[in-house]
Amino acid sequence: MLLEDYFDFQRPDDIRLKGTRVGIETILYQFIHHSRTPEEIAESYPSVTLEQVYATILYYLHNKEAVSAYLTDWLEWSHKMQEEQRRNPPPAVAKLIKFKAEKEAIF
Repeated sequence: MLLEDYFDFQRPDDIRLKGTRVGIETILYQFIHHSRTPEEIAESYPSVTLEQVYATILYYLHNKEAVSAYLTDWLEWSHKMQEEQRRNPPPAVAKLIKFKAEKEAIF
C-alpha cells in the first residue's frame, strides 16, 4: 500500500482521509499546534483510525514543504471566514447577540 492510498485528493486544497470527511488539516492542526499525540487525535475523531493518523503525520513529514503551504492556506482561509462571519453573522446568531446585549443592559 502506498502512503497516498490513505487519502482522497479531492482538490489541491482539499485532502481527506479515505473513507471519512476528515481533512488532513484537522489531524495536523491538532498534532502541530496543540501537541496532541496520535492516540489522542484518534480518540477525538471516531471515524479516523490510529493508522490513518500516523499515515497523515508521515505524509506531512515526507512532504513538509507542500503540506506546510497547504496548512498555511487553510489557516488563512479559516481566519478570513471567521472574520467574515463575525462581521456578517447568520440571522439566528445576530438575534442571539442582540438578546445577550439586551439582557446584559438590564443587569
